[in-house]
Amino acid sequence: MASERSDTDFMALKILVAGGFGVGKTTLVGAVSEIRPLRTEERLSAAGQTVDDTGGVDRKTTTTVAMDFGRITIRSGLSLYLFGTPGQERFWFLWDELAQGALGAVVLADTRRLQDCFPAVDYFEHRRIPFLVAVNRFPGARDFRPEDVGKALDLDPGTPVVLCDARERASGKEVLIRLVEHAGRVHTARILESVS
Repeated sequence: MASERSDTDFMALKILVAGGFGVGKTTLVGAVSEIRPLRTEERLSAAGQTVDDTGGVDRKTTTTVAMDFGRITIRSGLSLYLFGTPGQERFWFLWDELAQGALGAVVLADTRRLQDCFPAVDYFEHRRIPFLVAVNRFPGARDFRPEDVGKALDLDPGTPVVLCDARERASGKEVLIRLVEHAGRVHTARILESVS
């Protein structure tokens, strides 16, 4: 007998937003969140400048030191809980805790500093967490085709690469929808693989 879904059915999915320092993770979470986002930003300190590579983000004055948190309702009964990770290597120890129970991840990339997203790509590939790469289109940055970015990052076949503007709610929401669709396909394939 098939179970019926009631109007009170609710599903919340956990999504990580990761990537290098200054790539727009806090901006994306804040732009799409329907609640006031939780931010753990602190001012960049002189001590941090000796260990953090701020090349290419010279005007950045704050950094996430734990996580960002936001929520967005995709449709009735389906919400995404967004957890933005800190970008600097010295805070990567937090990623394991944040990744617990995540459906998937968005890896934000800046084509001016593409190498900064390699650690996030490696992290999710090794842990078999479905992800997509969202190229944040910064003003003045050269545009690249998504397939060229995928090749430059040596992504596994089928890993989506999309273009976005982390400041725009509609653009960020589209990235999240694409991620949920991709993660659903990956998880379904793994289930089918395990029963055959």
